[in-house]
Amino acid sequence: MIQNSPFTREQLIPQEEKLEIEQRKGSLFIGIPKENHFQEKRVCLTPDAVGALVAHGHRVLIESKAGEDARFTDHDYSEAGAEITADRNKVFGCPMVLKVEPPSLEELEMVNPQTVIISALQLKTQKKEYFKILAAKRITALAFEFIKDADGTYPAVRALSEIAGTASVLIASEIMSRQDEGNGLMFGNISGVPPIEVVIIGGGTVGEFATRSALGLGANVKVFDNSLTKLRCLQVNVGRPLYTSTIQPKNLLKALRRCDVAIGAVRGKDRSPVIVTETMIEYMKPGSIIIDVSIDMGGCFETSEVTSHDEPTFKKHGVIHYGVPNIPSRYARTSSLSISNIFTPYLLEIGEHGGLENSLRINKGLKNGLYFYRGILTSKSVADWFDLPFRDINLLFF
Repeated sequence: MIQNSPFTREQLIPQEEKLEIEQRKGSLFIGIPKENHFQEKRVCLTPDAVGALVAHGHRVLIESKAGEDARFTDHDYSEAGAEITADRNKVFGCPMVLKVEPPSLEELEMVNPQTVIISALQLKTQKKEYFKILAAKRITALAFEFIKDADGTYPAVRALSEIAGTASVLIASEIMSRQDEGNGLMFGNISGVPPIEVVIIGGGTVGEFATRSALGLGANVKVFDNSLTKLRCLQVNVGRPLYTSTIQPKNLLKALRRCDVAIGAVRGKDRSPVIVTETMIEYMKPGSIIIDVSIDMGGCFETSEVTSHDEPTFKKHGVIHYGVPNIPSRYARTSSLSISNIFTPYLLEIGEHGGLENSLRINKGLKNGLYFYRGILTSKSVADWFDLPFRDINLLFF
């Protein structure tokens, strides 16, 4: 019988009763390194957030010029009570390290054993070696894209999706006005001039905020998604009736042939499904624009390719394609403020509860973000993706 059980013999032996002990406030020592990932300009905490943490008795060590690209100076952080250092090793030597991008293998070498790392995980871009180093150093790691809010949503994912959705319309407007490649149209409702036609594929958060922005500028918007619930929610949230349709090739092709801007915002389980084929794109108007927000998961336009912030666009079949995977980084200050607003309450809560372990016991949403606990993999999705053994976190502590 025990052989068929998912538990070991030791786990099935009755355990001694554990009584709740008094919570004591703890002080955190947080290290914030400068992001070295390609074209990553964001920073996890703003000077105001650092000020709030320092006021609660925590220490923050920040690498010099970490907030420079988001227009936060070392002086701003210093005035807020942070300690500034040019020594990268010192920052990664802190008991808790806070990052936007997941640490690289070289950065993990600088991390001390039993450190707490809070960052993105970006599962699709990771290698098995990353998890081996975490295990060897007995590291506890949280991925902020896995952290859940009280209402069951993912706050970090939603916040960055809101930025990406709004930005997709602003970027399209900017490309249109370019003298070298734009079509010279204005993204606005001008009396006597037919409005811009926008097709949005995907009715999630990105689709919703792209719709809000496009409608706000006076465009005609058509939203396509196979989930009627998403389309219904989008109409309610936007607060006005608009053209919505399930993804039917005939209707979609008709809309794409007329549109000036097409925005792709469809997520898939492992990669985004290709919804718009190359043949469909050949029918689009010359000078029309494709903004593929889901390019980080492969893209939902067949002709999409990954581009960079330095050279964001390319032309194919007369259509301008924009395929930058990290759109929120373009608006580094707004994104940094948004990420900081999510992190700060969690960090203050961890301090109030006397450490991460106590906080994980109380906050189920935070526990959901945990994928490594003292060198043990605790996330089933990571385990399935990399074919690694994992343990249920509820069996590791109570």
